[in-house]
Parts: sequence; C-alpha cells; structure tokens
Amino acid sequence: MSDLDLALRGDYIELDKLLKATGLADSGGQARALITAGEVTVDGQVELRKTAKMRAGQVVRLAGHTVRVVAPQ
Repeated sequence: MSDLDLALRGDYIELDKLLKATGLADSGGQARALITAGEVTVDGQVELRKTAKMRAGQVVRLAGHTVRVVAPQ
C-alpha cells in the first residue's frame, strides 16, 4: 500500500492519464481496462469514466494505493 500526492500541471488530469503517470498502470490501455473493470474509486465511489477529469482535492484509490490530487505548486 502506498500514498502518493500528484501535483497538477493545469486545472485537471484525466483519470487514465493519472493512473499511468503515477505508475499504477503500465500503459494507457491497462489504465482503461482497470477503470472499465470497476477497480478504481474516486472520492469513495467507483469511477467508470476513463477520461473523468480529476481536480485538486480528489482522492483516487486502486488496489490499496491512494493518490491525492493536489493543486499546482
């Protein structure tokens, strides 16, 4: 299990890109498959939209890993 903070570079990052950028998925295809399978939650709710916009303050969880999306520095 691990906790990560991901600082945005803009207003948002799409969910599939977040999984790839944090290393929770090896590829965009794997990220989309994980999302489609219902294995990813956002703020405690299963998220099935592959390109859902993740904004600062949201929390993404997958397989015991937690990613907190934080505002750009």
